Amino acid sequence: MDYQGCYPDRDSYLVVMKGLCKDKRLHEATHLLYSMFWRISLKGNGEDVVIYRTLLDALCEDGKFEEAVEILGKILRKGLKAPKRCYNRLDLSQCGDGKDAEVTKRWIHEALVRGSVPSTASYNAMSVDLYEEGKIDEADKVIVEMKNKGFKPKHLIFEAKVAALCKVDKVDEAIKVIEEDMVEVNCLPNARVYSILLKNLGNVGNSTLVLESLNKMSKKVGCIGDKETYSILLEMLCHERRYLEASQLLEQMSIKSYWPCANSYNLLVEGLCSLGRQYEAVMWLEDMISQGKLPEISVWSSLASSFCNSEMKKVSVEMFNRLRSL
Repeated sequence: MDYQGCYPDRDSYLVVMKGLCKDKRLHEATHLLYSMFWRISLKGNGEDVVIYRTLLDALCEDGKFEEAVEILGKILRKGLKAPKRCYNRLDLSQCGDGKDAEVTKRWIHEALVRGSVPSTASYNAMSVDLYEEGKIDEADKVIVEMKNKGFKPKHLIFEAKVAALCKVDKVDEAIKVIEEDMVEVNCLPNARVYSILLKNLGNVGNSTLVLESLNKMSKKVGCIGDKETYSILLEMLCHERRYLEASQLLEQMSIKSYWPCANSYNLLVEGLCSLGRQYEAVMWLEDMISQGKLPEISVWSSLASSFCNSEMKKVSVEMFNRLRSL
């Protein structure tokens, strides 16, 4: 890259660092880190802390605790330009016996946070990275430190926290983050944070909460869910046999040109037939075919069975003609 006058940025370093650490090539990873000191860390940029943490964690997991502490000192001194008090007295005895990888990593993370240049960007980088790894308690401590330093969390942090909480099925806490924590720091919930919540609610199969959140999103934020969100909710309603609600939802999706997959159409048409709602079933079958999607054989069987029902003997000729034309 140097020969072509092209220099790696922070994201490039992070990708390479993660790859080297994953392959246990820690010697090369250490040299990569040192190259950052004169390339992109000249001013002590706190955003680099995520890259530093990647190597330090890998060293701890490999049992190289003393080497990790030694490199931590260099990071605080050269990479983050931290005050002397942050790196003069680094000692493994401060984290128990110095042989527990998780305890040592937490101690290192705290040292990095304290030694970083206080800025919204540095706190964002550290907290988001921890949330993405599922280390919610540690990330929360970063947020506390952030607030104590006079910085306010922004959308990026809350989005990462909501996603992390949903992954461990703490849906109520995720909703609290949106409805209380964000409001507390005057950070208005946006469409993205609601979308993250909705998609994760869909994964845990709570259609009622999805509908409630979708309505709140529309009223409070003035935004609508995306196609993926609506599609997840549509399939959920069908699996719960709430076909009339699913049909109403599909009407909303059609207005927005959010066309579902063939499987969703199949589920809905069969479900409507089971309720004796042949008119709506045929309507969505027409819609499905117009989208170039082919119904399953079971869909035709459901339609045929519903029209053979004794209660449907007086069904209009028009509906039969519509079926024949498909």
